[in-house]
Amino acid sequence: MATLKEIAVRRPVAATIRLTVPAGAARPAPPVGPALGQYRLNLMAFCKDFNARTQKYKPDTPMAVTITAFKDNTFEFIVKSPSVTWYLKKAAGIESGSSRPGHVVASSITLRHVYEIAKQISNSTTIANLNELRASIELKRCLKIELCFQSPTS
Repeated sequence: MATLKEIAVRRPVAATIRLTVPAGAARPAPPVGPALGQYRLNLMAFCKDFNARTQKYKPDTPMAVTITAFKDNTFEFIVKSPSVTWYLKKAAGIESGSSRPGHVVASSITLRHVYEIAKQISNSTTIANLNELRASIELKRCLKIELCFQSPTS
């Protein structure tokens, strides 16, 4: 008799669908409806499961979802956390980045913002030092990051 793992491995995959859906706001309307409907997947089951998994996030937080559709009209999905870029834009209070990267600074954020973003991304409460913090955020695209160090006032 085959194990559950062997049965799951044997299921033929019809498609892999990647979507960005707001947290807690999945509805059977575009973009979710047409993307899942063309593979005859159960829209309401996806919406209920997705909304249940993303209820801990603030509403309208963009969540990346990878849906694996199988040929027997079933599916599995993985919800990923929001991108670092979204967190940085939100912390800086801007809609988009600099129009001239490397020449014009769009905004700056404090070290506290960077620490909070790193905590949310890594899901850990202790970060040893600033280098580990910087590495956990993976700011490879940024040419310049301004950190405002503020001394605590009594």
